[in-house]
Amino acid sequence: MSPGIAPSKIGFSCRSVVDDPFDYAFELEDMGFSGWEIVCEGNQTLLGDNLEKILNVIETTGLTLTIHLPFSDLNLASLNENIWDETIHQMTEIIELSAPFSRLAVVHPGHLSPLGMQMPDLAWDRNIQGLQRLCDFAAEHDVTIGVENMVNMDFIFGRQAEEMLGMIESVDRDNLGLTFDVGHANTNARVDEFLDKCLDKVVHVHLHDNHGTKDEHLPAGQGTVDWKKVCHALQHFDVKFILESRSIEEGKTSLGYIAGDSNCR
Repeated sequence: MSPGIAPSKIGFSCRSVVDDPFDYAFELEDMGFSGWEIVCEGNQTLLGDNLEKILNVIETTGLTLTIHLPFSDLNLASLNENIWDETIHQMTEIIELSAPFSRLAVVHPGHLSPLGMQMPDLAWDRNIQGLQRLCDFAAEHDVTIGVENMVNMDFIFGRQAEEMLGMIESVDRDNLGLTFDVGHANTNARVDEFLDKCLDKVVHVHLHDNHGTKDEHLPAGQGTVDWKKVCHALQHFDVKFILESRSIEEGKTSLGYIAGDSNCR
């Protein structure tokens, strides 16, 4: 049997606004994680005194940090000029703040607003322009952008492999690749499609499970993802794998499953 994904490649992420991330960040290495993906929303924003706390994590641990750019109330495909400008502003601000300690930033593609539904081609163009703006800014800071394939929701870009490939090709920037979200692909019944068509674009991976319809963020092994197939396809990739979990306890459960002797091997 082929080996699974090495724990040295696996980091943790949780976007819960209930838990204080600094209650667990300093203990992630002891739990077996090698990285932490900071979701720049709510209590994990880089603004205020959180930045100083994050720098303390960097100075006192060996964790590799990656950044998930903010997404609530933002839209790279917005046809409202002020909303689009604010989206670019908030995302580039986080890229600049995190560049000293993170070489990769994850971003959600845009979605169709009520106006965008009437002019989807124009909204697509705005999404491409937004990604180009982010990539050009990130390149100045030696940061790679990983655009994430999305969950099974109407009116959102990036649910299919061909669409993600077209998006990356249209942006045409050397520092843009795919953040392959296995759970999102599973909600669209397209895990195999992404594995077959998109591996050469993958710069980052998100791991979580579900039952094939909703974005449940279950621990690996508790849904319908074929983890043996996923691990076999990705095991040699030199990228950071992030377990996106609902809690630290479920993150540890996923880590044990992904790095276990029998489940992904």
